[in-house]
Amino acid sequence: MSDSTVQCWLVEREFGDRDFVTIVYATPDGSRYQQRQRSSTALRTGPKVTAATEIPEDDLEPVVDEDIRERYATEVERTAERYDPDDPI
Repeated sequence: MSDSTVQCWLVEREFGDRDFVTIVYATPDGSRYQQRQRSSTALRTGPKVTAATEIPEDDLEPVVDEDIRERYATEVERTAERYDPDDPI
């Protein structure tokens, strides 16, 4: 088990039909990701969704699809150009 973290950037936010929002953070190269689900209420009242966050390496999943990996890498680059890591978005 690793104690190290990786800075990951917000690459996807999808609003579901059951009052849940799916948030995806990915590594800069798009090769690994973490998906989180939060209620829309928690998004308004809880901690803000930031442009980037530190995620423990052990909590990241591999991105197996090459197209998704490339899309995530492109989104990371776009997000990093527009926002500082701690900016709420």
